[in-house]
Order: sequence, then C-alpha cells, then structure tokens
Amino acid sequence: MFPEVNKMEKEDIKSKTLKGFLWRFGERLSSQLVSFIVSIILARLLMPKEYGIIALTMVFINIASVLAISGLGTSLIQKKDADDLDFSTMFHAGNAFSLLLYVILFMAAPFIADLYDNELIQPVLRVLGVVIPISSINSIQQASVSRKLEFKKFFYATFIGTLVSGAVGVFMAYWGMGVWALVGQQLTSQIVNTFTLNRIITWRPQLKFSYQRFKSLFSFGSKYMGANVIGTFFNEFKSFVIGIKYQPADLAFYNRGESLPSLLSNNINNTINAVLFPVMSKVQDDPEAIKRAVRRAMMTSSFVMCPILLGLAATSDKVVLILLTGKWMFCVPFMQVLCFQYLFGILGTANLQALNALGRSDVTLKLELIKKPIYLLLIIIGVFISPLAIAIANTCYGFIGTAINAWPNRKLVRYSFKEQLKDVSPQFGLGMIMGGVVYLIGLLPLNIYFILLMQVGTGVCVYLGMAKLFSLESYHYVVNTIRSIRKK
Repeated sequence: MFPEVNKMEKEDIKSKTLKGFLWRFGERLSSQLVSFIVSIILARLLMPKEYGIIALTMVFINIASVLAISGLGTSLIQKKDADDLDFSTMFHAGNAFSLLLYVILFMAAPFIADLYDNELIQPVLRVLGVVIPISSINSIQQASVSRKLEFKKFFYATFIGTLVSGAVGVFMAYWGMGVWALVGQQLTSQIVNTFTLNRIITWRPQLKFSYQRFKSLFSFGSKYMGANVIGTFFNEFKSFVIGIKYQPADLAFYNRGESLPSLLSNNINNTINAVLFPVMSKVQDDPEAIKRAVRRAMMTSSFVMCPILLGLAATSDKVVLILLTGKWMFCVPFMQVLCFQYLFGILGTANLQALNALGRSDVTLKLELIKKPIYLLLIIIGVFISPLAIAIANTCYGFIGTAINAWPNRKLVRYSFKEQLKDVSPQFGLGMIMGGVVYLIGLLPLNIYFILLMQVGTGVCVYLGMAKLFSLESYHYVVNTIRSIRKK
C-alpha cells in the first residue's frame, strides 16, 4: 500500500512538500475562516458563562482524547515501511482504548459536575465525550493521508465538516439552545470530518491484529503519547484552576482572549509542521537535511506570524469591540498578553517535530518532565493573584519552554537555541517596530472602523517595506516561493 520512502527522489519530495503545504494551508485557511465567522455569530448569540461551561468540560475531554489518539498516527507516519497490518492493528487498539476512556468519563461525569458545583456539566460531558472514540478513527485516517502527503483530501474533509457543524451550531444558538449549540457544533464537526475522510481515502481497516506490530509501534507512540498527555494535562491545568477558584465567565474571557492568537498561530504552525513532520521522517538519517527544514520552517513562520500577532496585540481593543461587542471587552488584556506567548511557539513546535522525526520520542518525553514542574509553579503563583496573572505566567513559561525544547537539537541536528534566536530576531524586531506604529495610530480620535483599517494598512506597508529595505532572508524566500507557484 505504501511505497518505500527511500526510493523517492529529492525533487519529488520537494514538490510534494510544497503541494502538501499549499493544500494544508488552504484547508486551514478556508475551514478557519468559516470557523471564525461562526464563532463571531455564536459569541453574539451566547453568553460568556455558556462558553465557560464548555471550557470546563473540555479540560477532561482533551486529556482523554490525547490518551486515546496521541501516538497512534505519529508512530505510523514515523515508521518507514508501515503497511496495512500496522494500520489495522493501531486502528483496533485505538478504538478499544478510546471506548474504555469514554466509559470512564461517562461514569465520572457526576463527580466532575460536583467538583465545579454545576449540574449542567454532567450531561454536557457525557454527550460531548462521544468525540473521543470518533477522533480515534479519524487519527488513523489522517495518518494514512499524511504518509502519502495527500493533503488535498484534508481540505475537503475539514472544510465540509466545518461548514456543516457551523450551520448546526448557529441554528441551535438562534433557537435559544444555549450551551447545547456549542456541543452540537463540536460533535457534528468530528462526525462529518471522519465520515468524509472515510469516503475519499482508499485505506480500510482489516479484521487482523498483530501483537508484535502493536508492541513495536507502541514503543515509539507511547513515549510520544506520554509527552502529549503531560503537555495537555498541564495546558488544561490553567482552565481547571480558573474554573475552581473563579467563575465560568472568567475562564470564558481567558479562552476568548486566547482564541484569536491561537487561531492565527496554530494555523500557520500546524500547517507547516503537518507537512514538515512526514517530510523530515523521510530524511531522518540526514541530520543536516532536518536542520535545513527546521530552519526554513522557523524563518517562514516567524516572518508571517510576528507582524500578525504583534499587530493583533496593538489593535485588540478595536478588534474585540467590532467583532464581539462590548460584553467581551474583558478579554482584551488576555489577548494582548497571550499574543506574546504564541510568538514563542514558532520555535518550540518545529524543534519538537525534529525530535519526533528522528524517532527520539524518549527525549520529547524527558523534556516535558523537565518543563512541567516549572509550568506548575508559575501557574500556582498566578492563580493566587488573578486570571490575568495566569496569562502572564503562561507567557513566561512559553519562552522558558521554547529554550528547553531547543536544547537537544544543539547536538542532534547542530542547531542551537542561540542560532534559532538569531534567525528569527530580525522578523521579531521589525514586528515590534510595526506594532509600535500601529498602536500610536490607534490613539487618534477617529471612527473606530476607519482607525482599524488604517492600522492594518499601515502595518502591512511598514513591515513589508522594512523587510525589503533590510533584505531579510525570510522575505526573499517567501517572495521567491510565491513567484515559483505563480509560474506553475
């Protein structure tokens, strides 16, 4: 079913990588554009406390989902000669484990509701928890597509799922169904996405299972899963403690403030890394090739993300007021702080992808064990001050965690954290200058829509103008890539 990757020519890999990136980016851009529009409509129709209930529920669902699917698809992508038996084995193992996790979550729902002193959490958790076994199926489907770099298929599945689920969510919210509109949206998205992928991919699970294959794949996947579980647990820890100490609305403001920076950052980073990981896995025996791929990903991501995130931080008050209305203005300081947190993700995720491509999931797990006590300490300090202090603590951890993620690659691919900072610092510096100019424009006593339009236009011109003036390497790479695409 899957060709030997070492028989692929370098030019073929390069071509597939570029096409994969474009389709993956197109998938992300189109689906997230629809999601963004839907989220604006839902934010206007629903109250912050209803978003808070979903956020509290997702703490447990996200952890369970990572336990169920993390490492399954990654181990299949990383293995060079994975075949039908490998895929079927992981498919059945994943389904069994995900069903077990859902049963546990179903039984624990009353206790979780008591913990938050909110009865509505019990039925919401039991219904929304159905996404866990569904996502297990979806993860194997995605691995099948990723191995062959056929990201065009992701485009159709994700876009259709986003469009249908968005329509369901808006319809339910319009008819006053409150928090259940958000439940319906998320559940529909996962169901439609999985069903669509099932119709357009050729792979089908077989009624066969190999314990030896499972043992071999799990040896890699378990370490990757362990790292992700630790990462997800601690990432959700902030939501857990905010929900315990403060009100659901406070958590909603935090999450809403985080949603736009994370939306922008994750779409760029995840697009690059979704393509980067299978490509690096194909050249895993060549550390120099991996270094080049990681460096290019970091420089490209930073060139795009620095002006976007720093520009958003400078315009966040106007963006929130225009898009979400005044009832969401409490999320503005969260958005400003968390924009800086997501800047650090530019380096962190690429470093981890390099480790996974090298098959060093053991190192990834060790890094998480080093980082998370630091994270825990910072969050505990923040929770005793305010929800905003938790956001600041997260941002501080973002930089510390990025430095730790980069440390192993100093030897493994000879790409030190110092070199990485040197490669992204020009983009960050120009982004800061642009952000300052944009912020000053926002102080003008003019119409809010006109000001925002002026800020965006000026920001783009200032950043690109400076990038061209100082002849940034990342600028020329992006421009040349666009030109090559247009020629084709």
